[in-house]
Amino acid sequence: MEEVKIGIIVADIDEYKPFAEKIRQGEYSDYSFLGRKGHKFFVKGNRKNAQVISILCGIGKVNAAAAAMHLVDIGCDYILNYGLSGGVSGIRRGEITTPNKFLEHDFDLSGIGYKLCEKPLQKYIYNADENLIGIAKKIIPELKLGTAVSGDHFICDNEVRNNLKENFNAMSCDMETAAIAYVCEFSGVPFLALRRISDDAGADATEAYREMNLSGETLLCDYIIDIIKELV
Repeated sequence: MEEVKIGIIVADIDEYKPFAEKIRQGEYSDYSFLGRKGHKFFVKGNRKNAQVISILCGIGKVNAAAAAMHLVDIGCDYILNYGLSGGVSGIRRGEITTPNKFLEHDFDLSGIGYKLCEKPLQKYIYNADENLIGIAKKIIPELKLGTAVSGDHFICDNEVRNNLKENFNAMSCDMETAAIAYVCEFSGVPFLALRRISDDAGADATEAYREMNLSGETLLCDYIIDIIKELV
């Protein structure tokens, strides 16, 4: 039977713990990348078998991009990400989104004449995979689609949030997805991010984020497992 390789990237240890607990209920092996912990396990499907490698990459764009490039290098056919995001516009706390476009909001060469986020001589608006989006929408009919903006900055300021809405028409903000999307876009590997909105990226974002982050909910990792099952 054909085997596919699926990579999963999670940035935050509290977001990863529920997934790790599920993995440890079955057969698995530990996995390590640049000192970051992860797991390897297998999923048997009706059409294919899947080797799944999950990495707890650490927070931020550099960590996320490094993990994504590693998963590309070892031959992953798909890369998935899940985690929490701040809501910028058109989405409420608790709702789930799969971004279909990604930008790095903190990449700024406007001082030498480029648009915000624009990278000279290369694409800078990245896309999620349409087939994976279709699978996610089948599993989660209420799923919201929109633009995610990423930067190495936890957004907890009303003015900054409003600028992200005005400048990029952003639906959500986070610290990893655009970096993963960049690696996948240029490597030709299908990518999907599944993000739950933890806060409104405004003045009270810190408390709201911590409350959801420490709740130990399994909702996102359950959906990720459902997506893997659909792939096989």
